[in-house]
Amino acid sequence: MSDATLHDAKRDPDDFVVSIADSVESFIVAVTEVSRGDEPDSAVPFLLLELSQLLLTGGRLGAHEDFVPDERYEPDVGPEPDVDELRERFATMLDPIDVYSEVFDPYVPRSAPVASRISDDLADIITDLRHGMAHYRNGRVNEALWWWQFSYLSNWGPTASACLRALQSLVAHVRLDQPLAELDGLDTDAIDPEEQLAEEAGRVMAAEIGGPHLSRRAAREG
Repeated sequence: MSDATLHDAKRDPDDFVVSIADSVESFIVAVTEVSRGDEPDSAVPFLLLELSQLLLTGGRLGAHEDFVPDERYEPDVGPEPDVDELRERFATMLDPIDVYSEVFDPYVPRSAPVASRISDDLADIITDLRHGMAHYRNGRVNEALWWWQFSYLSNWGPTASACLRALQSLVAHVRLDQPLAELDGLDTDAIDPEEQLAEEAGRVMAAEIGGPHLSRRAAREG
């Protein structure tokens, strides 16, 4: 990322946050609409497009200097909206391609692949994005930016990246006329101890490279 790009992002904070919020809102609305299942045959390429655009927004947040919230403790945003219905609709729509294999952290040596679900990923991403949107709509702009940036680095960014790779693979298999191999019992309900250790190693690595973001979050929760 060039200095010029970073400076552009910081030149007018109002314009920056508006563009981030617009992108977040667009993703939430679009993915919710896809989950209704009106056009199931186009769901995968459409989700591929939406996640690609969202990750561009995440890249802008990741490249920006650290946002600092106004308050030490996060203001209450009320109950989180239920995403179970959205999760279930996607699980039904995407069956049997919902489950895929992913390496949790590519920087942990000999990481074992873990089973994930596209439906779970989409629900988790939307939960994170809605949380920040609740702050934004209540006028807490710095809190919203901090939350979106922190959760991009710690949760929805890696989740969206993994989900995007799965969707891109699906599109490639179809367009290149390469049928998917049998999934051979791949299931998120069957995670062995080695995979759990790999996931824990990923958390440790995230804590080591997260710097001020994660330490500030710990201070706020402590």
